[in-house]
Amino acid sequence: MNIGDKVRLVHGREEGVIYAFLPGNIVEIEIEDGFRIPVLRNEIVTISPVESQRLVKQPDSKKLGSQSDIIVSRQAPFAEKGIYIAFVSINDRALTLHIINNTDWILPFTAISLTEQVSLGLGAGVLQPRTSQKLTEVLMKDFESWPVFELKLLYFREGNHLLPQPLTKKIKCRAQSFYKNKGKAPVLDKEAFVYQLDDENLKKETVATSENLSADLRASMLGGAKPEQVTLEKPEQVVDLHIGKLTQDSGKLSNDAILKTQLETFESSLEMAIANGMEEITFIHGAGSGALKNELHRRLGKNQHVQYFKDAQKEKFGYGATLVKIK
Repeated sequence: MNIGDKVRLVHGREEGVIYAFLPGNIVEIEIEDGFRIPVLRNEIVTISPVESQRLVKQPDSKKLGSQSDIIVSRQAPFAEKGIYIAFVSINDRALTLHIINNTDWILPFTAISLTEQVSLGLGAGVLQPRTSQKLTEVLMKDFESWPVFELKLLYFREGNHLLPQPLTKKIKCRAQSFYKNKGKAPVLDKEAFVYQLDDENLKKETVATSENLSADLRASMLGGAKPEQVTLEKPEQVVDLHIGKLTQDSGKLSNDAILKTQLETFESSLEMAIANGMEEITFIHGAGSGALKNELHRRLGKNQHVQYFKDAQKEKFGYGATLVKIK
């Protein structure tokens, strides 16, 4: 038995694919819908390719009507667009990343992840029309350090056709926009966080470099209806994160809710500053317990668009403000 082999439970009807070998003679099996179950090795048997073909049900001749009863529908229009990536939740900790071809093109493709100039191959192959392929698995706790996902696709169809130009897209997930992309993933027919790769309304320079992605622009990557024209709001040069400046109901909020509101304002203001090409922005967070300041500095240290950050205007704010220099 090897990872990737198709197997069947000896004392059950479930079938799946071997995902991993665990200690104690345990095998982890990935069954339908991406769920994984641990089973003893002696409780599964492999399914041979020949057996898989024999298990395919043949049409029941008794259910076939006469040729005169067959209604031939008109040929459906050729689907030109509908290429997506989708993050599907396995549980509250992990998601699987899929590439989806909801077009009538045949799509040879490669997919890699980029982290600090280091590339990692995620998958390659040929996507047939109306199919998908799982690329990798990611953990929500590592969201801020997720890599840039780069996908390159070619278009193919038999016969004489004017083929579209090869498609290259880079996607960098941002916290402020990721959850806005939730919807039903085509082909998979599951709830997922979906990005459409062949959306003409997406600004070319934004997707090609994976930079300057604001929450509004990321929302335009969803499939479906044509998005409205997006205007990016430019934030103030100095953003005050004191909760009294952000909401009038601060007295009703718990400490966790206050911190969440402050961090959401910080993230959205920083993204808009980057998207608008601002050179710097200052955040007033106060001294207090230092929890907000420490979390801001932790996030700034991981942001690839931040050149450096430092205490700002000590004579005025002491250690209660941070200046962020943007690349």
